[in-house]
Order: sequence, then C-alpha cells, then structure tokens
Amino acid sequence: MNTKDLLKKVRKIEIKTRRLSDHIFGGEYHSTFKGRGMTFSEVRQYQFGDDVRNIDWNVTARYNEPYIKVFEEERELTMMLVADVSGSEFFGTDKQFKNEIVTEVAATLAFSAMQNNDKIGLILFTDEIELFIPPKKGKSHVLRIIRELLEFEPKSKKTDLSQAIKYLSNVMKKKAIVFVLSDFITDGYEQTMKIAGNKHDITGIRIYDQREESIPSLGIVEMEDEETGELMLVNTSSKKIRNNYASYYNERVAYFKETFNRSGAGVIDVRTDESYVKKLLGYFKRRG
Repeated sequence: MNTKDLLKKVRKIEIKTRRLSDHIFGGEYHSTFKGRGMTFSEVRQYQFGDDVRNIDWNVTARYNEPYIKVFEEERELTMMLVADVSGSEFFGTDKQFKNEIVTEVAATLAFSAMQNNDKIGLILFTDEIELFIPPKKGKSHVLRIIRELLEFEPKSKKTDLSQAIKYLSNVMKKKAIVFVLSDFITDGYEQTMKIAGNKHDITGIRIYDQREESIPSLGIVEMEDEETGELMLVNTSSKKIRNNYASYYNERVAYFKETFNRSGAGVIDVRTDESYVKKLLGYFKRRG
C-alpha cells in the first residue's frame, strides 16, 4: 500500500470511528471504565451535610474550626489494545476481512479512550510479539496505531495468545483496561489469562466469519491453512470430516469463553457481517 492510499484509508477509518466514539461510545466508555479510585484534591472548611469521616483533624486543630479533605475520582486510565495479526485474520466471505473489523473496533475504542484523556497502547502478536507501541495520549498517537493496524506486515502467520498475554503482564506494571481482539482459534492460554485477569480489566473481542463455523458439502475441495500455508484436498462431502471440523471449532470457542469468564474477563462476539456497534454498546451498558 503506497503512502497516498494508506493516508486515505486512515482518514476514512478516522471519520467513521471518530463519529461513533463521539456520539455513541464516549459517555458509555466513561461510565463503564471508571478511574482507579479516589485521589486527594484539597482541604476546605466543613459545610453542613459533609461526611464527618473526611474531617482533617490536623488542619482542624491548627485553625480551631472543622476542615475536611476533598477527594476526586482519579480518571486517567491506560487502555491496551492487543490485536491478533496472524494469518487467520486475513479471512472473510462477506463485505470485510476479520482484520478490517479488528482495525475499526480498535480505532473506535481508542478514540473513546482519547475523549477521556486516557493513554492508549498497542500490542500486535502472532506466535511472537510483532510490535509494541507504549501507551501515550493524543490524536496523532491514535492515528499512528490505526496506521500500524492497517499496514503492518507480520513476520509470522501462526498464533500464540499465551505469549501475548505474558508480554502484556510484563510491560504493564499498573492496572490497565485491555481489549484482546482475535478469532481465538487457539488454546493453551488459560494459566497466563488467570494471572493477567487478576491484575487488569480484560475484555476478549472474538471476531469471526460465519463460514468458519462449519464446512459446507461441496465435494473434493483444495484448502489452504492460512497460518501454515499448507495445501490439502478435503472431501467436504464426508459427514465425519464436517462434524470433526465443527467439533474442533466449537471447542476453541468454548475454551475462549470459559477461560476468559474464569479469569474475571468479559467477552464479546462480533461476526464480520454484523454490527460491532450494537455489540460494543450492549456490552458497555451491561457493565456500566
């Protein structure tokens, strides 16, 4: 993709997702993901109705009249976007590939966080950490994240979510809001999720295509594994083969939901031909 085309794409995504975050998600994001707690702001004279538990006894003794401590919500948060860029993300049978939906969802979340003056960071992963952008504030930083999501070319096509979660835990020492965007057609990440879930507020957003759920009966078909590049002839007329595939796929989905739920994390399912706006908004409202 040349620079001109890239800038056009970034601008198009910015216009669409910025509008969503401005008019729909800004308030919902704020009410769903509150600050880390209350931080001391100032001391002022006691007024009728104030909570006596907040009286500052040292200042009260000094001035011989009651003063109270005033606290305010510590709003500044850090959002980490952890996006799967393995080979299976470059698949789609309707209007968009999975990786395009990943980019739009990530951009919408990033602009929503930007409205609240929060920091936003990015981890791109396959079976290794492909890119880490440390959390920062500002529009130019969000646009950089969108550019990387659009044009980044990973070294690997395979997937290892456990490595990504482990890396997240190592680089993020303080609690963060984390969105993991993937199709989650993998396993082996239960233990790392358990550790990360105790530290961070994590949500898994599973982005999938309806054609991945089952194999239609089409006779002998040549198929390519997006993550290994392996070509194979598959007899899709075989009911056993279709059932085995459906069983494998459903097991991966169940593993994702059970693992995230056990870790105290949230889950959202977004199909490529569905509105991710409704899914995100519904999730925020349930949590808010």
